[in-house]
Amino acid sequence: MAEKESQMDKIKRLSRKQNHIRNIATSAHIHHGKTALTDNLLAASGYMAAKSAGDLDAGMATWQHSDEQERLLTVDAANVSMVHDFHGEEYLVNLIDTPGHVDFSGNVTRAMRAIDGTIVLVCAVEGIMPQTETVIKQALKERVKPVLFINKVDRLIKELKLTPEQMQQRFINIFHEFNELIRKIADQDFKEKWLVDIKDGSVAFGSARENWALSVPFMQKKGITFKDIFTLYEMTEEDRKQWCWKNAPLYEVLLDMVVKHLPDPLESQRYRIPKIWKGELESEFGQNLINCDSKGKVAFVITRIVIDPKSGKEISAGRLFSGTLKAGMDVYLNLAKQKQRIQQLFIYNGIKPEQIDEIGPGNVLAISGVVGESGETITVEPETPFEELKHIFEPVITKAIEVKKIADLPKLVEILKKVAKEDPSIKIEINEETGESLMSGMGELHLEIIENRIRTEKGLEVKTSNPIIVYRETVQKESQVMEGRSPNKHNSFFIKVEPMEKEIFEAIRSGNLKEGRIKKKNQEVFEILSGMGWDGDTIRSIRDIYKGNIFMDGTRGEVHIGEVIEMVLDAFEMVMDQGPLAREPCTKMKFSLIDIKLHEDAIHRGPAQVYPAVREAIKEAMGTANPSLLEPLQIHLIEIPDKYMGTITKLIGGKRGQMLDVKQDEGSAQMRVKLPVGEMLGWSNDLRSATEGRGSSSLVEQEFERVPPNMQPDIIRKIRTRKGLSENQ
Repeated sequence: MAEKESQMDKIKRLSRKQNHIRNIATSAHIHHGKTALTDNLLAASGYMAAKSAGDLDAGMATWQHSDEQERLLTVDAANVSMVHDFHGEEYLVNLIDTPGHVDFSGNVTRAMRAIDGTIVLVCAVEGIMPQTETVIKQALKERVKPVLFINKVDRLIKELKLTPEQMQQRFINIFHEFNELIRKIADQDFKEKWLVDIKDGSVAFGSARENWALSVPFMQKKGITFKDIFTLYEMTEEDRKQWCWKNAPLYEVLLDMVVKHLPDPLESQRYRIPKIWKGELESEFGQNLINCDSKGKVAFVITRIVIDPKSGKEISAGRLFSGTLKAGMDVYLNLAKQKQRIQQLFIYNGIKPEQIDEIGPGNVLAISGVVGESGETITVEPETPFEELKHIFEPVITKAIEVKKIADLPKLVEILKKVAKEDPSIKIEINEETGESLMSGMGELHLEIIENRIRTEKGLEVKTSNPIIVYRETVQKESQVMEGRSPNKHNSFFIKVEPMEKEIFEAIRSGNLKEGRIKKKNQEVFEILSGMGWDGDTIRSIRDIYKGNIFMDGTRGEVHIGEVIEMVLDAFEMVMDQGPLAREPCTKMKFSLIDIKLHEDAIHRGPAQVYPAVREAIKEAMGTANPSLLEPLQIHLIEIPDKYMGTITKLIGGKRGQMLDVKQDEGSAQMRVKLPVGEMLGWSNDLRSATEGRGSSSLVEQEFERVPPNMQPDIIRKIRTRKGLSENQ
């Protein structure tokens, strides 16, 4: 008798059939039930006990850290793979369970690069929330196709006591709102094509915790009505479980929806590659990527790095877009510009990575032996790398972190480097001379989790400062042309600065206008800026787009400019990293090099002469252009029972907040407010105590605005004192 094929053998076999692979994620607002959903899918595939699935004590298989169990929320994205039978054919489903809390949205951005479709969960009671909109933005930016699962339907019946008709109406409202977001955010070609439809089964509803789901086609097939769903909650728990397993199995409804409505890698790469890879599409490599070619050149993108706590080895998870990877293969890292060797390949069997000798494209997998960064493009020979992974929100809160024992300083430096690898949305600045290191994150919770993991998982006692807010420096008007002279007085650089137009800054921020130095005529930059009314000569003068600033070379006929321009740009970037007011990062400015006077002899115009001269010219120019500090602000949606409106209005006023919009509905209120991050430390505690624990707040948007002029001198003085700078610039 033939041996029964193991689950791992099935996964290996299906990994070779690209049209039978689905790479997906679950994404949602926090506490909308993604991890319980993933648990139940794993249980149905035989990877965990069905009785534990979705159980906060025994289940949550993808919560790999103790802090996730303690806080009942997903912090790290987790990979799982399973096999699903659809109409008698088997499919390999690679799923990434992503976090819902906005502080960990960097994990969502990185996961989106590896997948082609996502199940967006929306709570039937709360509806579409700000973070739901954020995850849809993150998906559509990477051309990842969404389908909709309306979760927690049990709450409509048990808590809100809705009728079947009211429940249907609630679903229709959520479905329309979801489609409106797709129309608003998706690229032109997908605005209509990717709308979900209740009738075709690209919308499902149910309860991940209670392990049931239905869609209209599935209800028709089984002869189930909305009234039947209500009788569920009149049954005993055991009878309900039996009924759900027979008539509304969550895994079958959702994985059928995934196989039917989300694309395989062969289909998705045709439209995803032109968006996420900006190389020559007609080249051999470009065609290999578009066709997901197993015989083509290798292209693997790292989306997540996990450091094994026992061995300290790095495992890099990601997506293979083209070619075939083999253990022991020599590869090239395009960002690190170095050759390395893959030691082992892993494919996921449930949540467990298992070794495999070789694997073809279109798969989500992991490799060891290679030490790279998230976003790295791994090939065999140097190639154009994939687009940088751009996060929707920037880190705005920083803490200084120090060791308690000075002998532990080298260990801290090593741990912080690992932390930055495992979570690239944490920014680390290490000052090895002073022993002070800065850690910047998306919010207080983000930094708290990292700090806790350094203590508990990495075993290092550290102390951190109170949170520090990171400001930005900019100018308010056009400057005079200022001269910077080199220390030897033989070279002069004449520079002016002006504020950047909002439209151009938004193009840089969204990633449409790519950052980086511009060496040759760049067609993409030309098209974007000419579309905004810039003339050809001005566009051609752009040499560098750096951290939301532009540097232009307006000199004419200068013989030696080619020899010094890279040094000029180095000096420009140094000042943009640390501006003249308070050594904070600079933004929203355009600089023009108007003229230069250089010594004839190259020996007299080296870095030691050029850097100070250019820095001086930039700082002097900024000094004549009304230099200002910008502070980070966050727009939050606050939801409270309406009896607390007066209290919350007062709380917001006390934090220099602005009320943007208020909606009231059946005893509850939604307030859209803008708050300076500097006033928000301890915000969640303040909100809880002001509403007796019944208020919630979600981040909608983040922006920078000018600090009130009367507060600027005091803030600058405090920052300079903290950094050990003299009070006078």
